[in-house]
Amino acid sequence: MTRIVAGSAGGRRLRVPPGDTTRPTSDRVREALFSALDAAGAVEDARVLDLYAGSGALGLEAASRGAREVVLVEVARAAAQTARANAAALGLPGVRVEHERAERFLAGPRAADGGGWDLVLVDPPYAVDEEALAGVLTALAPLLADGATVVVERSARSPEPRWPQGWSAARRRRYGETSVWTVHLDGPGG
Repeated sequence: MTRIVAGSAGGRRLRVPPGDTTRPTSDRVREALFSALDAAGAVEDARVLDLYAGSGALGLEAASRGAREVVLVEVARAAAQTARANAAALGLPGVRVEHERAERFLAGPRAADGGGWDLVLVDPPYAVDEEALAGVLTALAPLLADGATVVVERSARSPEPRWPQGWSAARRRRYGETSVWTVHLDGPGG
């Protein structure tokens, strides 16, 4: 069972896409991640982008905790439909789902609409290789607000992501088979 951990929708259950192609972030990892993000003031009133959103659990957790706007980007049709259903069931304001590849979304006009992103959650399938992930992070860099935070979730066996120039991980946490990398940026894009 996947659920919203805290905030206005805390305790509410989320549907997960059928099959085994989507790997929802565990409640334990989300709880630890969002406790750190809340302590850093990275969620409240933030513009949040959730790339490779799957069921939407990460972005919806941010919305539940007071994010101003949340965009869930997911290419798999079943996962995007599930994220849309979860968003509708929770009724949280400012949430929308984009059924599109992360790379295509970042290259399009909607990615820059409304100003820079304050918090970006990047949780690609483990099968996404390091080169593709580096490309997504590079495309993301100019779309960030001053002082943005970027979180990347990967397999614990994966190497540290190749960050765009000027970025470095402020913190890495390991939770069983999952590693979470967090980057806090000082200015636009780093």
